[in-house]
Amino acid sequence: MDGNGKDWVTLEVTDAVGTLTLSAPDQLNAIHRPMMDQLIRRLEDLRGDETIRAMIVTGSGRGFCAGAHVGEMAALEDKGKGIYNLLDDGWNRAVRLIRSMPKPVVSAVNGIAAGGGVGLALSADMVLAARSARFIQVFGPKLGVIPDVGNTWFLPQALGRAKAMQLMLTGETLDAAEAESWGLISRCVEDDELTREAFSLAHDLSQGPINAFVEIRKAVDHGLTSGLEQALDHERDTNARLCAGPDFAEGTSAFADKRRPDFTRQSKQNDGTER
Repeated sequence: MDGNGKDWVTLEVTDAVGTLTLSAPDQLNAIHRPMMDQLIRRLEDLRGDETIRAMIVTGSGRGFCAGAHVGEMAALEDKGKGIYNLLDDGWNRAVRLIRSMPKPVVSAVNGIAAGGGVGLALSADMVLAARSARFIQVFGPKLGVIPDVGNTWFLPQALGRAKAMQLMLTGETLDAAEAESWGLISRCVEDDELTREAFSLAHDLSQGPINAFVEIRKAVDHGLTSGLEQALDHERDTNARLCAGPDFAEGTSAFADKRRPDFTRQSKQNDGTER
């Protein structure tokens, strides 16, 4: 809660899956400073909670996130300094927390994702979107600024330069079905199935070798900014480390025993639920 007792970002935990919900539906979950501060605290709490093995980020009401709260930005006296701080220790910090989360992250885009809201959604490892969801880059054509919150990295990496520039320069709306066909998101699902599908995916991930999932994220990001030789070395070094760990031991043992691996066993032992 903020100083006024308002929960701008709620957390619900079910079966080792933590769901963060942006909770300002009357403003399409546009994020102002108190809301951003809560989001960062929630992300930091999730980061340190080893009982939560996967997480979902979603929005309440008709929108996922309409970006930054324009009214708050317009009211800044020193806009240059204010926007710098809003990005540096606000939005960018949230993106970094999601991208470095020691567990897989799923975005469930339930409605409009605009501006920084697109970057927030794309920070996740996998993105599901309701069929009615929309993605809009409002920065250039509407506000006279460049895309931020990682959009200038996420969009070209996913779409290539031509499609990314098309969205950024025109501000046209990309619907969820197109976003899936273009490769921007993992999957488009029917509106009434989004919550169930996102939880099912996150729960499945939570039962897997989450350390390996996090290393896959790191390896993919490394591969996007390196050459083949560097990628080969990164793969070699990472797997040499992972193969000495308990998940690989469990995986190979389960393979030999012709059974399903239980990658959650170690965490159960650590929290005392299994002896």
